This record gives sequence, structure tokens and C-alpha cells, in this order.
Amino acid sequence: MSRQRNKKQVFTNIEVIDAGAKGKAIAKAPDGRVIFLSNAVPGDVVDIETYKKRKAYFEGKATTFHKLSDKRTEAVCEHFGTCGGCKWQHMAYKHQLHYKEQEVINNLKRLGQLQLPKITPILGSEKHYFYRNKMEFSFSDSRWLSYEEIATNQDLGDRNALGFHIPGMWDKILDIKTCWLQQDPSNAIRNSVKTFAVKHNITFFNTRNQTGILRTLMLRTSSIGEVMVVVQFFKDDLKKRELLLDHLKHTFPEITSLQYVINTKGNDTIYDQDVICYYGRDHIFEVMEELRFKINAKSFYQTNSNQAYELYKITRNFAALTGNELVYDLYTGTGTIAQFISKKTKKVIGIESVPEAITAAKENAQLNHITNVDFYVGDMKNVFNTAFITKHGQPDVIITDPPRDGMHKAVVQQLLHIGANKIVYVSCNSATQARDLALMDAMYKISKTQAVDMFPQTHHVENVVLLEKR
Repeated sequence: MSRQRNKKQVFTNIEVIDAGAKGKAIAKAPDGRVIFLSNAVPGDVVDIETYKKRKAYFEGKATTFHKLSDKRTEAVCEHFGTCGGCKWQHMAYKHQLHYKEQEVINNLKRLGQLQLPKITPILGSEKHYFYRNKMEFSFSDSRWLSYEEIATNQDLGDRNALGFHIPGMWDKILDIKTCWLQQDPSNAIRNSVKTFAVKHNITFFNTRNQTGILRTLMLRTSSIGEVMVVVQFFKDDLKKRELLLDHLKHTFPEITSLQYVINTKGNDTIYDQDVICYYGRDHIFEVMEELRFKINAKSFYQTNSNQAYELYKITRNFAALTGNELVYDLYTGTGTIAQFISKKTKKVIGIESVPEAITAAKENAQLNHITNVDFYVGDMKNVFNTAFITKHGQPDVIITDPPRDGMHKAVVQQLLHIGANKIVYVSCNSATQARDLALMDAMYKISKTQAVDMFPQTHHVENVVLLEKR
């Protein structure tokens, strides 16, 4: 039997009361069920049409606005509402910070049932726009068409696109004119690539048919003005490839690293591909205090450099290191936190599951002449065991910065078994952080908690918690 379709329902004059997970605004239906909205701001009074109904909630959109919230501001980007990024761009920044902080507090209190100390206000970002150091754009020979274009049957002109995937549509690309997330020369390079490729008939990729030459464009910038450009081609056409790369080389002399990838497989990921340096270096440098970090095309590095520095300072301050501690840095990535705290420790042990990340961590440690940091690779739940502790020593402080899914239960159990005096837990998902902290609540109390906004105009938020033994 086929599933019954959700019947649309309409609710009128409903006040939007809150903002919740994944950037959704929250209202309540007359029967008390929650309605999640994607296009409203707390304080709006709206008519709502639902498109999904579940036992405990609806999902819908605001169709008529009777009153606009005083929390609103004018979105600056022409692509707002269609592009999947910057979903909170229509909410004033101070209110974005309020709802991010509330999400962290609610997750820790309600999901984790945790007792919290006095809350330190969320640390906002000095830059509200142009804060990202890495952007990835996709090519398409059949750009996303607006409803107006389709309805009016107008001349569609150039159907090529270089931009972002429409949310939930793997083969639909929105052509981006100006993106407000990455500093210059990001927009100039992207627009120049598109114009040049169209003019010289360098074909754009078709995901469904697996045809075309140009596939993706990655741009990385650093706080010291270095620029990396990586063009991904679906197949190699020597003449057209060199034509485009030479155009970039001569038009943008500020490019530090110009690279390319020939990727003929079914997906866009380059981590299993050879990245070839065409001009300049195969890397750029980022600087934090006296440290230099070498970043290549495959490197992981926090995408907001300025706020990463603030996040790491908070982590270091929470640890309150004296110079005599053995510190374990779990999920160390490319070892940025480990190296950042190293001069205030006796030794740091970093553990990470991605071999390439550990290779980069060791290389950067050597570059920075850091000799009191060791890095080990392997699945955390398997490597971080009693034998490892016996070999490398009982840690005084543990820093853990896991992925969005949080820590495996075996890792949490090992933390409890070790019983370090302090644990600093850095998280990009306060819901899974709350789950993990609840498992440690009998042994550890939360002494400090600090939310950090790494991604203005979005609902994402980082949180740092200091745990101390009871």
C-alpha cells in the first residue's frame, strides 16, 4: 500500500515564538503541536501552510506576513532564501547570538539534565560576513531555474552555473553572482572563471549524464593574504585546461597556489585523488600567534580563522596549564590545538583517525620547531585504550574535540577509567556534547561553559566546556 500523502493545512495569524535546531523558526498550532518554519523570524505573525505532518509536529512555510518581527534585518545577499547557506541572514546578529546561546543552554540542561555554572555570554564574531577561508563551488550546464523564469517562459540565455547545490537537490546548482562569505578575490576569481569558460566553450559538468569538463572550484584564503585555487576537471583536455589555468595565473597574480585535479569517478571528493600543482606552491600558510600552519588542498583547518584563534584561546585558558602537564588531545585533526597549547605543557599526545591529518600535524610541528608533541593515528575507540595510557603516561588534562556525532561510548568509558583532573570538551554539536557529558556527570562537574559563534548568519555554534573531578 502506498503511503498516504500529507494533506496541507493552513493556520492563520500565528506568532512565531522561537528559533530551534537546524535554523528553523518555531510556532505552535492551535492544538499545541510545534510547527517548524524555514522562512520566518521569532516575533513574526504569519499565516502558515504546512507540507509535512507528523505525530508531534508540522513542517511548513509562512505564506502571509501580518506583522514583521523587530528582530528582523534586511538580508544583504541577492541569493538569500534560495541558496542553502546563511539561513539567518534576515535576523539581526545580536538575536542570532541569543538563540545560539539558548540552544547550547537548552541542550545541556534539557537533554543532558546537567547542572550549569554561571553562563559566560556567547563570544560573537567580529566579522559578520567574509569570514570563511575556504569555499567550494560546483559547475553545472543546467543551472537552477527560478519559478519566475519557468512561469514566464522567458529566454533563459546562459544555462551554465558556478555556485552552490540547491538544498536537498544533488543535481541542481544555483548560479552565484556575489557570495558574502569569503573575502576578495574570491568573487572575482569565481566570476572570471565562469565568464572565461563560457567564452572559450570549456564545457560545464552535467551530474546526471556525467558529461562536461569543469567540475568544481575550491578557493582557500589565509589571514596573511595567501590564496589557493583548485580546479577539478571531470576529464582532461590539455588545451582547454591550460587555457583556463593560464588565464587564472595571469589575471590574478595574487594567487599563491594554483592546482588542479582530474577526477573521472562518480563523486566530487578529491581526498582519494592526485592534486597537481600547476603554478606556485602546493600549499598556503596560515598564522596563529607565532605558529605557522601549512595548508594543502586536502587539509582540514577551521574555516573561520579569526574565531578559531578565539576558540583555541578559550580552550587553553580553560585548561589553565602551568607547563608541567601531560595533555592528551583527542580527535586532534591536523594538530592545531595540540601545537597551540604545547609551549604551556610538558608534553602533548595527539590522536586522530585520518592518516593524512596526522601527516600534516607532524609536518607542521616540525615546521614550528615543536618537539614536545607526538601524534598517533587510529580509530579513537581502538587506540585510546589502557595499553596506550600505560605506554604514554597518565594525562593530567584531556582535550577532546570530536566530530558532530560526539564520542563513542567506549571513549567516554575510557575517560572515566583514566580520571584525569580536567577535561576540556570542544564541540560543534551541543546536543551530542550534552549526551556525552551526562555519561560523565557522576564523576565530573561542569566548571565553565563558553559558546563561540564560528559561523555568523547560520544556526551553527561551537561550545567549550571545562570538566573538573567532583
